[in-house]
Amino acid sequence: MKMYDKPQAVEKYLNVELECDCGQTHYAPVKAVKTERGALFSLPGYVRDYGYHRPYIICDKITYEIAGKKCAQLLEEAGFQTNVLILKHLGFDEATLGEIVINMPDDCDLMIGCGTGSISDMLRYASFKLSRPCFTVCTGAPMDGFSASVGIMNVNNLKATMPAHSTEVIIGDTDILAGAPYRMTIAGFDDLIAKLNALNDWRLDVLVNDAHYCGKIDELVTSYVNDIVSKAGKLKDRDPEAIGDVFNALLLTGASISLYGNSRPISGAEHHMSHYWEVVGEQRGKPFAMHGEQAGVGTVLALRLIEELRGRKIDFDRARKLAVSYNAETWKAEIRRAYGNAADAIISLEESSGKNTAEGRLKRIDRIEQKWEDVLALLNSVASSEWLRDLLADIGSPCDPKDIGITPELLKDTYLYCKETRARYTVYQLAWDLGILEELADSIIAGLQEQNRL
Repeated sequence: MKMYDKPQAVEKYLNVELECDCGQTHYAPVKAVKTERGALFSLPGYVRDYGYHRPYIICDKITYEIAGKKCAQLLEEAGFQTNVLILKHLGFDEATLGEIVINMPDDCDLMIGCGTGSISDMLRYASFKLSRPCFTVCTGAPMDGFSASVGIMNVNNLKATMPAHSTEVIIGDTDILAGAPYRMTIAGFDDLIAKLNALNDWRLDVLVNDAHYCGKIDELVTSYVNDIVSKAGKLKDRDPEAIGDVFNALLLTGASISLYGNSRPISGAEHHMSHYWEVVGEQRGKPFAMHGEQAGVGTVLALRLIEELRGRKIDFDRARKLAVSYNAETWKAEIRRAYGNAADAIISLEESSGKNTAEGRLKRIDRIEQKWEDVLALLNSVASSEWLRDLLADIGSPCDPKDIGITPELLKDTYLYCKETRARYTVYQLAWDLGILEELADSIIAGLQEQNRL
């Protein structure tokens, strides 16, 4: 089947192969999505329709009370032999995975996660490793990973993107979603708004590195994000329909990972900031904020850097001299300071990708100089950081670094080193290639301090 010319409802992209002009066959293996009031009661029917008999429910003590207990009751009343695990290891790391594996019954033929981001990610990764299918019952809408084909978990003290199953069935009961803490809904909205920068970073990668690109995936994600922006005001009223729309948009953007084959369309510099803050927060024993909230603040900060960057006159010869003078050992020392016990994983990533080497950087600088007018046009096309900040503030979301506890010192380290969390080209790598990332960071930090936003 041909890829749709215009964006469609999320259901149109599920479990169907779509041949695209970009050269890829897009496929999202999610089989069904149920988003409506009372959707939870459809769970036994899906289990029966797909031929499963012995489900294994995974939740924590909070999500057990919200949905896990009811799921178990509905399944047992329908005649299914059901086992429930209430997680005690909540690091969502190797220990959590071990707890899931140890407690899984040998005859389990279906894993069901009740929860939000971390439980969803652990469920889908565990089901992948254990060769079991999985369903997800969502207790909130704080992020876009429910329909993704990758999972985020802590591995060796660093947030890592792991291969994972896509869940077969996703249930979003709007009564449950609307009853979730408002902060969760806002975090989901923030994760959606972050795509504005992620898509820009993807387009930048195309200009600088001739990266593969699919205009239809770009248009699809953009259309869903723009639709949700238009409905932002309804979220303050906890409107179930608007919350359902946020949930469906999150499912679509998450499914775009499967459709495209990786998270390039929905994750850029703003997510790298969030990943870095998660590393630092974990080492300090206290997270700064929810992932979506961090991504929202990161998007505002990325847009601010773009605004600073496009106002600078670029000295390409100076950039080339800086590229030649790059010292890997000096960089490693800074990474060990900035990343602490997660540094080895970051250094290993750089050794395999080589994104900072002089040879690769010089090649990119030549390309950037040749394409500078196109790069500048792209940077001029992005949304205003003040517009986004005001939008987030209006719905009660964190919008400034100080709102989530980021200090000037940490923000500078974030600007300079968050790009190292992934081998993916973003506007921060562009500024680094041009030799002006640090001076842009200093200018932004000074401005934020003057405005009492940092």
